[in-house]
Amino acid sequence: MNWHAIRAIYRFEMARTFRTLTQSIASPVISTSLYFVVFGAAIGSRMGDIDGISYGAFIIPGLIMLSLLNESISNSAFGIYMPKWSGTIYELLSAPVSSIEVVMGYVGAAASKSVLLGLLILATARLFVPYSIAHPFWMLCFLLLTAITFSLFGFIIGLWADNFQKLQIVPLMVVTPLTFLGGAFYSINMLPPLWQKIALFNPVVYLISGFRWSFYGVADVNVGISVAAILGFLALCLTAVWWIFRTGWKLKA
Repeated sequence: MNWHAIRAIYRFEMARTFRTLTQSIASPVISTSLYFVVFGAAIGSRMGDIDGISYGAFIIPGLIMLSLLNESISNSAFGIYMPKWSGTIYELLSAPVSSIEVVMGYVGAAASKSVLLGLLILATARLFVPYSIAHPFWMLCFLLLTAITFSLFGFIIGLWADNFQKLQIVPLMVVTPLTFLGGAFYSINMLPPLWQKIALFNPVVYLISGFRWSFYGVADVNVGISVAAILGFLALCLTAVWWIFRTGWKLKA
């Protein structure tokens, strides 16, 4: 394992983040803070509890997951797309660096940024809404697994995209709507029976439900199913990345 190569890619990607702190860190934190102000402090104070949890506290896991998914995909997709766009991807492919090391460097950096952002949002939420974390270990596990999985997904999107517009299609047109419809602001148990069954086809439901369980011990679906869903999508993304490097799809064309 070429740890020097992994560290070089990782440090390069992390340095890009710290050069654009306003865009990479401050902007998502401020945007999410507005949700806490509007939905948590203003509207939440006028709403009843959900499963014995105040509304402001109830939406914290969903808002963190919303930012985590979008930032994981965007960071990883942009990180690998830029070498493709500039042509330096060929230098990387011709270097004595394996595909595993390339993925570890780019995905590791994207996941690190996303986890850092998630923890910052969690700390910021304390300024607006009181909350507790029933299972801190599992909270971190869900945070890490989700960040790694969707950073891999973003890596695939970055390889697939052939222009800057395509980089934003999946986060804006697919992931964000699925997150809003996946129980970020409500429990799916509040829906009519038919829509509860339809909501179970939304993969983000399992992510938010498991993450919310780690905070308050309540979940819309079984926690074991949530973990299995994340691990299954992780395995699917790993398989896709392996196939891309094996065939050279979108890399050598």
